[in-house]
Amino acid sequence: MSDSRRRRPPLVADKRYPSGGAKKSGTTGKPRLKAKPATRKRAPAKRRSGGGNGTIRGFFGGILRWILRLFWGFTWRVSMIVMLLVAMAVGYVYTTLPPATAVLDGRARGSVTMLDYQGQVFAWRGDQFGGVVTADTVSPHLKNAIIATEDKRFYRHFGISPRGIASAVRINLSEGRGPLSGHGGSTITQQTAKLLCLGEPFDPATGLSEAEYEAECRRTTLWRKAKEAIYSLAMEVAYTKDEILTIYMNRTFLGAGARGFEAASQRYFGKSAAEVDPAEAAMLAGLLVAPTRFAPTNNLERSQNRAATIVRLMREQGYLSAEDAQRAQANPAQLSEAAAARAGGYFADWVMSSGPEFFTRNTTEDVIIRTTLDQRLQKAAEDAMQAVFSTKVREGSKAQAAIVVMSADGAVRAMVGGRETKVAGAFNRASQALRQTGSSFKPFVYATALELGYSPNDMIRDEPMCMSIPGSGQWCPRNYTNQHYGDVTLTHALKDSLNIPAVKVSESVGRDNVRQVAADFGIESDLALGPALALGASESTLIEMTGAYAGILNGGSAVTPYGLVELRLLGDDGPLMGAEGGIGERVIQQDAAQQLTWMMEKVITNGSGGRAKLPDRQAAGKTGTTQAARDAWFVGFTADYVAGVWMGYDDNTPLTGVTGGGLPAEIWRETMVRVHQGLAARPLPMQEPVPATRLSEQPSPQNTAQGGESALERVLRDILGGGGGSGSNPTRSSAEGDR
Repeated sequence: MSDSRRRRPPLVADKRYPSGGAKKSGTTGKPRLKAKPATRKRAPAKRRSGGGNGTIRGFFGGILRWILRLFWGFTWRVSMIVMLLVAMAVGYVYTTLPPATAVLDGRARGSVTMLDYQGQVFAWRGDQFGGVVTADTVSPHLKNAIIATEDKRFYRHFGISPRGIASAVRINLSEGRGPLSGHGGSTITQQTAKLLCLGEPFDPATGLSEAEYEAECRRTTLWRKAKEAIYSLAMEVAYTKDEILTIYMNRTFLGAGARGFEAASQRYFGKSAAEVDPAEAAMLAGLLVAPTRFAPTNNLERSQNRAATIVRLMREQGYLSAEDAQRAQANPAQLSEAAAARAGGYFADWVMSSGPEFFTRNTTEDVIIRTTLDQRLQKAAEDAMQAVFSTKVREGSKAQAAIVVMSADGAVRAMVGGRETKVAGAFNRASQALRQTGSSFKPFVYATALELGYSPNDMIRDEPMCMSIPGSGQWCPRNYTNQHYGDVTLTHALKDSLNIPAVKVSESVGRDNVRQVAADFGIESDLALGPALALGASESTLIEMTGAYAGILNGGSAVTPYGLVELRLLGDDGPLMGAEGGIGERVIQQDAAQQLTWMMEKVITNGSGGRAKLPDRQAAGKTGTTQAARDAWFVGFTADYVAGVWMGYDDNTPLTGVTGGGLPAEIWRETMVRVHQGLAARPLPMQEPVPATRLSEQPSPQNTAQGGESALERVLRDILGGGGGSGSNPTRSSAEGDR
């Protein structure tokens, strides 16, 4: 057992307190290990003897640790207080939030939807709300386009996105703007909070307009951003994500007066938001960043380019397959026919201004108005104006023109209020511009004479004449050609637009009678009191003049031009009101109206309006040119339609080389040719007069050389007191005729 003898005894710790027993033997040499603890005790002394750096480092380290502990203690306490305050604020806002269904339509104003005479939508006014769409009922393409464009983490965040805010601040600073100016980094929830104006409803009593109210809601300050964050958090607690998205889709403004995606889809594409394809969905989502700038009715190409960017985002985020994205890029969204018409232009504006204010301009309800508009005729008028201006008016000319087309009962079928036809809210020269009518007023002079028993074949002497006007001195009208034609019939005087015979007839039948007939036919403007009344010195609007001519066409009864046929509230079956216009009381007898039509037909067939002659049907009309050619008119009619054309400068600059028988007659002809396409020709309701019976059997001694004096001439001689005659020295008249 030699191995066991060599085995070392186990090490045991020394007894700190001896028990009184004898020490064990065999442990010689080993107790010296007890000297090691003494060596360890000297080590700190050596570190202290190394210098003061360790002491200083320890001192400052202790201070730093104390400061950190103090800061942490302060921070977590403040954070807890802030979190408690935020939670209380969120809880308070949560209690004030209404149900999601109660805030889907927040408009202060209503909308007006206009239908043409066939019941087709052609225009909108006001804030259009097409109806409620939800995250479940809207097209999935549209829902995906909105999320891809505005907030790709919408379904994952809690209402605010610190990452998005930080990114927006960085971009704003890099672009030289303030941290809160420009990009906002807002989530869809935050944008919805802005649309709700953080729960502050619009109140007109504050003195703010609706536009100012909305601008205030969009104002960005640190305090408002903090309130917005709290409101967003409360919304996340109160509503589901789909409810928040539903509010957003229904309240957001998308250009052209459309509130919500349903209204925008109906306005731009003529279909529901539930039916849009990827290209259309991308175009609608593209409006969110700048509705007015990217509205397809303002610039379709720009809107399509923006939509292409949205399609790429949808593809990158997995909402579209490569094939679907390529198809959407190759076939961009197109406007519906009604949207391409740019909101009905001047006609829609006129209907809004002529209807009851509480159901049109200031309506708080959603209103449906059926109108008299014929979209085919509207396009015909617009195309006619553009055709003449593009081919026969010098480039750069600022001259303007207006066109009105109506039926014989005053129903307005088309209206163009200026050369720029695709507008809304612009100055309407057809209904708002008061201009001198020139010789286009003369038919009412002859209508008065015919009503009093004169014949179109009665004779009148065209010769120099002057009249003494109390307070103004001598007034001497003259013809456009500065020539005189002796004895002429009333028909001849009208067809060649002779001024002196018109003045003589007006004086013969009485200016008051002429004013009364013109007013009864619908010319409501103040009519001149002096003899220049016969030459169109008075002002009128184009729609008034066209309506007055409609009275001649319909056999002598006044008409009130109208565009509104029926007005009803959205969802109601019965109308609230019907048409406020149409045929009124008789002004002149039917025989007189038909004889006047016969006279006016000669204006076009062999008179001053020859350039208005239509190739396939009868037409009657009258030219008009005012002093110094500041205004040029042509108003006329066929058996089917009446049309009026005015041309001039807005600032009254004289036209160069333009008379009523020139460019206005050509615009009228181009309009009526297009208007009557496909319509069978019908004869005018005119009556050829019997031979003249008013010529005197015995010539007057004073006028033997002229071949006799008519009864009309004898009346005039008494009125004028021989003031006319070949020996007079006429001065320039205050109003001129035209050719």
